[in-house]
Amino acid sequence: MSNLDLDCYKTTTYQPPAITLLLRHLNPVLGNLPPVQVTLGQREQLCVPVAKNNVLPPAGVLDYLRFVDLSCYRVTGPAINQTLGLRHLNPVLQNVPGISVTLNLPQHLCVPVAKNGVVPAPDILRVISHIDLLCYAHQPNPSMNRALTLTQLNPVLTGQIPTRTVQVTAARQLCVPVQKSGDDIPPDVLTIVRWVDLEKFDVSSPAISPVPLTLRHLNPVLGNLPPEDLRLTGAAQLAVPVSKNGVVPPG
Repeated sequence: MSNLDLDCYKTTTYQPPAITLLLRHLNPVLGNLPPVQVTLGQREQLCVPVAKNNVLPPAGVLDYLRFVDLSCYRVTGPAINQTLGLRHLNPVLQNVPGISVTLNLPQHLCVPVAKNGVVPAPDILRVISHIDLLCYAHQPNPSMNRALTLTQLNPVLTGQIPTRTVQVTAARQLCVPVQKSGDDIPPDVLTIVRWVDLEKFDVSSPAISPVPLTLRHLNPVLGNLPPEDLRLTGAAQLAVPVSKNGVVPPG
């Protein structure tokens, strides 16, 4: 997952049915934390896959990553006050210094969705449908202070959002992998999704024209929720892969 970069956009507001979920941490660094109970609040972002500085993921990996679309909903929960050292995993950011942050309150739950009815092949779907991320606010919020060129990877957006350059600023949230109660993750898929740790940075970005989309949930636990209509209203953040406390994904 070292090539998974997500371009996160503000969306028109939407309140889903108030579903309560019990979440279990998957990454070994946080595996000793107790389960977290959250209730889905308003949708605030849609995060979609991009390439940075024209560096594309390897072909076999790209087949998967281009379909990782995550819809992010406001949640609340207890602070965990856990201090972590983060280092960048993406090749484009290898020379960006690591940071130390203390996680506070969970703010968003980001869950996999399909856009405009475009669903990936079954072998890809069985992996990405289990990528659920709980995003924690943290302190401090150092700035990356770097310009990056972002190119859309998902087929629904490649013709709608042009390649653009953004200024990446403050580190804002760490999004860590969780499993929703009732979600039976196959063992081989678990060995992949438990390593999806993404740090969200604020960005300053050129304006885009509003993009209308319809979302459907891909994770089995939320599969019965109704479709959601939205418009992307502007870029807000960039999520990039990191390791925690020097624990790097195998392979």
